[in-house]
Amino acid sequence: MNSIQLLPLGTVDSWLLKRLSEALTTEFLAGCEVLENEPEPSFALNPARQQYSSTEILASMTDRPVSAEDRILAVTSVDLYIPILTFVFGEAQLNGRCAVVSTSRLRQEFYGLPANASLLVERLVKESVHELGHTLGISHCVNYECVMASSHAVELIDLKQRSFCRACRARALAFRK
Repeated sequence: MNSIQLLPLGTVDSWLLKRLSEALTTEFLAGCEVLENEPEPSFALNPARQQYSSTEILASMTDRPVSAEDRILAVTSVDLYIPILTFVFGEAQLNGRCAVVSTSRLRQEFYGLPANASLLVERLVKESVHELGHTLGISHCVNYECVMASSHAVELIDLKQRSFCRACRARALAFRK
């Protein structure tokens, strides 16, 4: 991966994007650019669920001019879902170029708790590295501390490290060759 483009969709705090950009640059040893903010993805809203289809957001991103070696990560504050799950923190194209993550359920406020900016950053970094890992062809890992471990609850994200385990790191490095 040569570079990562962060695409803010809707209201996303600039300080949060800056921290995410710095962390992704460190983790992937790739440049990271924050693109111009785009509107909330209203086309993906499911009115009955009051959630946004992450799959539709991904589909809308596929026409963007991004080289095969680069990745684009949409960051949004809207609540995401896929039809078979109540919600998702993010979604990615396996072996693809695009991924999307949401800060909605990563925020302590979603659970009725006081805001915690550092915890939000940590969770967003982990979820972003996870989804970008999928774009490199890395599937879920059985090591619960690996960033590629499956997370169906925010508490599971909190248990993970923000980087790949040894086996997943090898898969990520193999992609660079």
